[in-house]
Amino acid sequence: MDRISALRNVEDALAAFEDGEIDLATTERRVQGVLRTYATEYESAPDAAYRVETRDRADDVVVVAASLDDARERVEALLDEPITATAIERLDD
Repeated sequence: MDRISALRNVEDALAAFEDGEIDLATTERRVQGVLRTYATEYESAPDAAYRVETRDRADDVVVVAASLDDARERVEALLDEPITATAIERLDD
């Protein structure tokens, strides 16, 4: 999915919400699905979304990576500190 298609799909979800055709939770799921598809198909990379749960953060961190180890490294780079991951999970569509 290219950027223009992703933006159109988000716009469609927002328009459906504004028109009362879908509720907020459905809108959030549709937008998240668009974003996840865009991120994992960007430049045809064989990457996937990974949820990384850490001991020191209340919220999990979701990154796009090629492997579990790459996901851990990406989270450490984003947070600019070493992490203690309590779980790393691949998020499949």
